[in-house]
This record gives sequence, C-alpha cells and structure tokens, in this order.
Amino acid sequence: MAKYLVIVESPAKVKTIRKFLGPNYEVAASNGHVRDLPRSQMGIDIENDYEPKYITIRGKGGLLANLRKLVKKADKVYLATDPDREGEAISWHLMTALNLQDKAQENKVSRITFNEITKGAVRESLKNPREIDMDLVDAQQARRILDRMVGYRISPLLWAKVKRGLSAGRVQSVALRMIGDREDEINSFIPQEYWTLDAVLSVRGENKPVTARYYGTSGSSGSIRKQEIGDRETAAAIQADLRGASYKVTEVKKSERTKKPPLPFTTSTMQQEASKVLNYSTQKTMRIAQQLYEGVEVKGSGSVGIITYLRTDSTRVSEEAQAAAKDYITSTFGAEYVAVEENARKGGAKIQDAHEAIRPTDINRTPAMVKESLTRDQFRLYQLIWKRFTASRMSAARYETTSVKISGSGKKQDHIFTVAASHVLFDGFMSAYTDEEEEGINAGMTKGLDEKSVLTFKSFDAQQHFTQPAPHYTEASLVRAMEEQGIGRPSTYAPTITTILARRYVSKEEKNLYMTEMGEVVNDMMKKAFPSIVDPGFTANLESLLDGVAEGTVRWKTVIENFYPDLDEAVKTAEKELAEVKIADEETDEICDKCGRRMVIKYGPHGKFLACPGFPECRNTKPYFEKIGIACPKCGKDIVVKKTKKGRKYYGCMGNPDCDFMVWQKPSPVRCPECGSLMLEKGKKLVCWNPDCGHIMDKPSEGTEEQ
Repeated sequence: MAKYLVIVESPAKVKTIRKFLGPNYEVAASNGHVRDLPRSQMGIDIENDYEPKYITIRGKGGLLANLRKLVKKADKVYLATDPDREGEAISWHLMTALNLQDKAQENKVSRITFNEITKGAVRESLKNPREIDMDLVDAQQARRILDRMVGYRISPLLWAKVKRGLSAGRVQSVALRMIGDREDEINSFIPQEYWTLDAVLSVRGENKPVTARYYGTSGSSGSIRKQEIGDRETAAAIQADLRGASYKVTEVKKSERTKKPPLPFTTSTMQQEASKVLNYSTQKTMRIAQQLYEGVEVKGSGSVGIITYLRTDSTRVSEEAQAAAKDYITSTFGAEYVAVEENARKGGAKIQDAHEAIRPTDINRTPAMVKESLTRDQFRLYQLIWKRFTASRMSAARYETTSVKISGSGKKQDHIFTVAASHVLFDGFMSAYTDEEEEGINAGMTKGLDEKSVLTFKSFDAQQHFTQPAPHYTEASLVRAMEEQGIGRPSTYAPTITTILARRYVSKEEKNLYMTEMGEVVNDMMKKAFPSIVDPGFTANLESLLDGVAEGTVRWKTVIENFYPDLDEAVKTAEKELAEVKIADEETDEICDKCGRRMVIKYGPHGKFLACPGFPECRNTKPYFEKIGIACPKCGKDIVVKKTKKGRKYYGCMGNPDCDFMVWQKPSPVRCPECGSLMLEKGKKLVCWNPDCGHIMDKPSEGTEEQ
C-alpha cells in the first residue's frame, strides 16, 4: 500500500489536515524554516557573487532527523508549506535539508498549495502538484539578503555610538522615519482660527427646530459666494447684520446616492479594521488569524480552518465562494440583497493577485454557530471577517439626500445658511456590516421643509475652532501609510511595528505611536548617514524590484549587486564621520556621591541615565535630566527634558511633584512681546504659552534673543 508524506509548516495544521486524508498519508510539520543565514556573521559571500551561506537552524537537528526517517518510508513527498514566497523558500530549503534531490528526479517530490485548510482545498491541491517556483524562492532570498546586509552592516554603528542591542532594518528604519516625520509635522503645526455660525430656526407646524449652518452670501444676481469665518469679529459682524432679519427657504434639492459595499479584507485592511473596531494590535490580529486559518476545534466538525490564508493583498474571491455567498445572501436576506456584479479592486503595480482575499472558508458557518467553539478574541475577529466578506458580496445601500438653502435678509446683504440630511431607502450591505462613517449618516432635520415653510429666528450659536494637525500614527494608520507608499508587504507590517516597539524606538500610548528619545537618536543617525535606506521612495522601489524577481522578470542577484556597493560605501563614510561623535558615555558635571567621579551619560532600555564610570567597583546610577537653560514660569526652577513611562518626551519642571508645569513643545528663551509669558517652539514659529494671549511670531534668527 502506497505511503505519502505531506510536510506542512505548523504543527497546528497537522491535526487539521490529517483528518482530511486517508490512512495512506502521513502529515508532519517543519516548524517553520529549517535553514537560514548564520546569526554569528552576515553569512553572504560578497566575493563569490553574493552567494548566501545557509546553515541548519540551531535546535532543528532532531526534527530534521525524524523527517528524514519519514521520507525514507514514503513513496512520495508533498511539500505543503504556506502559499507565499516565504512558504516557497521553506519548501526549497526542505529539499536540501531532507536530501530530496534524488526523489525529485524520480518525480517523487511535489509542491502543493492551498489557500484554505478545508477538505476540498487540500484534496484538490493533491490533484494539482507542481514543481517549486524558483522565482518565488529567489524573491524571498533577495529580501532576506537585503535585510541581512542592512542589519549586519549598520547595526554595529548603533552599538558603537549608542548602546548594544539596537538594530537597523530595511523596512523598520523607514517606518521609524515615517513616525518621526509625522511628529515633526505635528510639532511645527500652527493652528489657524476659524468659526462656525449656526442659526436655530423654528418651523411653523413642526415641533423640532432646524439648525442651519452658515455658508456665505448671496449677490443681487442670485449667485452664492462661500465665506469662511476667520475670527470672532467676522462672526459678530454677520450676526449684527442679521439682527431682526427674516428667513426663508430658497431651495430644496433632493437626490439619491448609493454607497458601495466594502471590499473583503486584505492583510492590511484586516489589521486596520481590527485595530479600530476591536482595539487589537497588528501582532495580536495576525496571531489570532493564524489560529483561525490553521484550524480550531469546531463542535460537530472537529479541527477545521475557518478562514482563508491571512497574508494577502488581493481582493479576489473564488467562483465557488462567490456562488456560496450568493446562495446564503439570497436565502437569508433576499434576492435583492445580492450584488449585481462582483465588487473588486482594480489591480495595480503594488497589488499581488496570487491569493484570494481573507474570507470565511464556509459562509454558512456563521459567527453564532462557532461562538462556543472559539475564545472571545477568536470569535470577535472571525465575526469581523465574516461580516466584512458577507457585506462585500451584497448590493449597494441607497440613500435619499436632501439639501436645503435658507436665506437671511441682512441689513447690508443676504446671507445663506444650509441644512443637509439623508435617510436610507435601501440598506443593502449595511444589514450585515456597518462602519463609523455609516453610523452617523442620518444627521440633520429637513422633513417638512419647503419653499412655503414659515421660519422664525430663535438664536445664533457661534463656536470658535482651530485647525488640527495631522494625527499621530496609530498601528492601523501606519500600516495603511506603508501599504499606500509600497513599503513592505503583507507579511512585514506586524513584525515591523512589533520590532520598533520592542526596541523602544517608539512608545504606544492609547492607540498613538510616539517617538522615544532612543528612537530620535537612531532616526537622526539613520537620516544623516543612510538617507537612501530610510527614504520611503527608495524602499518602495526595492519592493517593486522584488516583485519583479517573483514574476521572473528581474534576476535576483542583480538587485543585490546594485544595492550592496552603495551600502558598503555609505557604511564606510558613516564610520569616518561618526568616529568623532560621542553620543554615549558623555561626561557631565554631576558628581558621584559615592566615589567622587564625574558621572557619564549612558543609554538603557528607557533612554538616558547617569552612571558612575567606576563600574563595576562603583555601581551608582541616577536619573538623567537634561536642563534646557530656561526657568519654569510657575515656580522658577529649571525646566528639564522628561519622558512618560512609555518613553514619550516632554518638558517639565525640576520641582515636580510640587510644581505641575509640563508642555510637549520645547520652550524658547524668547519671551512673548505681548504678555511676557513663556513661548513654545512650533517649527519656524513661536507660540505664546498663555492661552489667553496666544501670540504667534516668527523665530528670531540664530544669534539673536529677545528676552
């Protein structure tokens, strides 16, 4: 009787797949990669055409020995690692590690892939075996070698100039720069004042008043000119001109619009939505999705994978899944809820369509049916994926929108106010899935308003506002920005963010990501010494080249040959330029109160601290507070640079906790010429700290100070 061996990556898959196959099949796991570049050296032979030096990963010897025994007993071996570049490379490494070359020549080794771990998908893959795709392998090799070159050539500079244990990375350094650039943008942002003016009007015959928003003025020809209200005086002038005015409806416009259903999840959109809706980190989302993909124990079904492959940037859906969704939606919601045509995203240069979108493996397996079989976290993510996919196969929602223009006859000119509202005519996909945008769709009250309506003025509501800077990155918005700029790929988003958080380059407070002091040091060094490495455009171009390798249009070693010489030159230049730079172990005027030596600045996990240079004889340490030479406006003590518990930098009083002064922007030695208060630096501007003043002025040129 024939014996077949199926090798997968994860032990969790073994149990799920084994039950789909008969007694003639043995299923075993490689536990991920079995060979890799050595950790003790770069592992790339620069002189020999950049040949990688692969070795067996430490601790995998026993596992490989067991796999070799199974290989000898098998008549045929199926390599069933994940259906992506990484999985293709693992299968290729298994060929060497398990000495499968002879079996391959006898057509006894095949590569199989499946996008979902279900009986039908696994059995179908066995009917369509193929050879290993070396283009995908080479794309993975090129990525691995590029990352190794960046990490192993640049990280030692960080160790020498800052502290050991730091790291640079081809993708992580760009992500760090993006966060730093956003913080610079926020810190230099100057708020602009603006006002909104609402007129509250009663409508004869209606119980509820109408609130209309000021839009602009109306000319004698009937033309309408939009007018922004920039300050309190303008708002007051409009109200004064409208004192005693009469109001009338001049236009009621009704129209119908549709809202298309969302696309099914890709890796990026799943991470973004799970962060917004479930408050999951990218790492947590991927960990739970992996569990749902590999297989969970479902009552009545045993171990089964309930979602498709989780690393994808495709929104394609198989014909079988389309048909199943159509049947489910028709029977559950009605035929009118089925999408007339497939909802799909147009392909682009940055979209790989090798996989399907992330979806439930069986749409009939509703969240309610599996709730008792899943943990709370698993259930919440599965429910999100199921609802999103179901909605993506449904028809668009339809709204009736009403826009009303109201004219107020001022003493000098007529003023126009507007009211807008909408209500749902047909909920379509929203019966299965809604988001924050859709939840607030029915704003405003226009029912009963027409040109004959009699309006009576009740009151004005004038509100002051200030423009806001771009928000700090969250994990979700950083993933979105990385995807939009072509930085990284679905498999890299979560590990990239996890790494910069683990290295304490970035801290996470609430959902926001903030650059830490350590992150600033590393980012500044990278931007100065390796501008191309941290350039988003350069990194995105590399990703495109790797896509070309995967497609067979670019030779993988050509990418390496064009990259390494420039990196090597940049590293050598940086070593010379940074030789005189003393970032760590800087001597201070602080005296060690145990041995009398001058203490030095060192870097720890949480940033700078003071340490005695007499270590290990003297182990005295102290917190380090960097004075900026400016007195606290509340108590007169020194203002120093401080950090939150998670590493975010701010400026606070040395007298804390007795004095609670703190600001996020750096205080300036310049005093406000209007009120004499402290001023804060915001890019090229200075802004008064006193909220009752708010004076803004240009920074004085260097060498001049206005005290």
